Amino acid sequence: MKILVIGGTGRIGSKVVDRLHAAGHEVVVAAPSTGIDVLSGEGLAAAMAGTEVVVDLANSPSFEDAAVLSFFVTAGHNILTAAAQAGVRHHVGLSVVGTDKLAASGYFRGKIAQERLIRDSGLAYTIIHSTQFFEFLPGILQAAGDGQTLQLPTAAVQPIAAEDVADAVARIAQQAPANGVVEIAGPERESMAVLAQRFLQATGDAREVVGDAQARYFGAQLQQDTLVPVGQAWLGTIGFERWLQQSGLAQGQPA
Repeated sequence: MKILVIGGTGRIGSKVVDRLHAAGHEVVVAAPSTGIDVLSGEGLAAAMAGTEVVVDLANSPSFEDAAVLSFFVTAGHNILTAAAQAGVRHHVGLSVVGTDKLAASGYFRGKIAQERLIRDSGLAYTIIHSTQFFEFLPGILQAAGDGQTLQLPTAAVQPIAAEDVADAVARIAQQAPANGVVEIAGPERESMAVLAQRFLQATGDAREVVGDAQARYFGAQLQQDTLVPVGQAWLGTIGFERWLQQSGLAQGQPA
């Protein structure tokens, strides 16, 4: 089966490509470096020819509100139009658990627009809602400020490792379309503030996290369950301690 992986050189995409290759599929990697640009549309039509499944893992290079929205709308329109013209049988898009509750955030307004385009495209599809990746922890901390005390939400999180995300995406790409949302998450649930403090301590960072139920997450107010699955979800197997050990980020480990 020919599968086009958009964003196939990225953190998740490269792992998905490896898994699909190992499963015996013909995989085309779409990225500007491979001559396929989802914003201009360059190379898309040729890459789509004969493709049965499209896996869209592209992400906006900017978190600025207008730039994010423009990226997801433009890229989504170009990808879905080319996929429809090529007769693609399954469109797989990666999004975020709780996206529909996070419209106060410019980034998530972009994801909401992307998901709407997928649903309205007429293509058979599966939207994967993933919880936050462990690999995003440094970025979450950076967004909380640069002082010695960081205020972070006390809302629950259930982070997932990139390896588990890639396993789930590759598996779903080889299945029949759900024509709906499939949720994936990590095996452990705890407060975002507590997890962030664990990460700081494990990495030798002296900063302190203060849990604040009113603290914003990329501009959005969180309810206790905004970022975790509320129903059935596929769970990965890699928890925080195992991920930290594998990451090489813990104090005393090689970088």
